[in-house]
Amino acid sequence: MIARIRGTVAEVRATSVYLDLGDLTYEVFVPAVSLPELHTRIGQRVTLHTIEYIEGNTSFGNLASRLVGFLNEAERDFFVRFITVPGIGVNKGLKAMTMPMADIAGAIEARNVALLAQLPGIGKRTAEKAIAELNGKLKTFGVGAAAAPLPVAGQGVQAEVLGALMALGYRRGEAEDLIGRTLAAGAKGESVEQLLQECFRHAAP
Repeated sequence: MIARIRGTVAEVRATSVYLDLGDLTYEVFVPAVSLPELHTRIGQRVTLHTIEYIEGNTSFGNLASRLVGFLNEAERDFFVRFITVPGIGVNKGLKAMTMPMADIAGAIEARNVALLAQLPGIGKRTAEKAIAELNGKLKTFGVGAAAAPLPVAGQGVQAEVLGALMALGYRRGEAEDLIGRTLAAGAKGESVEQLLQECFRHAAP
């Protein structure tokens, strides 16, 4: 099994990244939350922590090996547990991870069905299944403050602003720090546009 892969980011697509490894280029599927960061790393070398899975139908014999990659081991380990929930397979799990791992784990630990149901492809019923299957098993995934969830609207707005800032070239830590400082200064952030504008004002020298 391929546990890690290191290469130069050649291209970032809608659901995957192309890594150049000398004469070989690998396509690695990645969670949605990682795409903005990887866009900023085009031309740079990165290490992805990976799992392999077989996609296809054995009845027709068209099986293909796929690689799924994560920016750190914790995300990979969380994903392996996340896709054990009935109704969440590899493809749906990747699309659903539009928020940082800690936020999703925190929502499960806090039994926040409303927040989980907002994840693409999840819905209320699958959110309830995720809580039933995983609640109490995710405390090691850095949930911290995420275990006490923010209002649903606030979580969604902050996640979208985080993605927008990273797409503009901010590192994840820098973007999270800027959002935190902006909110701490009294910004309401009731919409993505409003919070983004307020972040830009706080970022200005």
